[in-house]
Amino acid sequence: MTQGANIIRGEAEISIAGTVYILRPSFENLVAAEDDLGSLFALVERASNGALTLAEITALLWHCLPDSTKTSRESVGQAVLVMGLIEAAKPVRTILAQVLQGQT
Repeated sequence: MTQGANIIRGEAEISIAGTVYILRPSFENLVAAEDDLGSLFALVERASNGALTLAEITALLWHCLPDSTKTSRESVGQAVLVMGLIEAAKPVRTILAQVLQGQT
């Protein structure tokens, strides 16, 4: 990827097996995440309580990968394990903030 994440659009970056991917919380991606994970408001509430599961973090990040560059969910899960939950929380926080605040 040559262009970095656009924080104003709620984008974030994640490194998976040495490749940097841009996470894009588009309407379509968030609807798919909600279909998979349930209410995004409930997800935000669980996140604020420190109660997100590894599966939820992985799924949210995976759903926000653009289809043109989407890798497997297992690869995203492995990347989360490699970076650790504290680092994985950074893109999750960016995505959830965009969900709550919208684009400016």
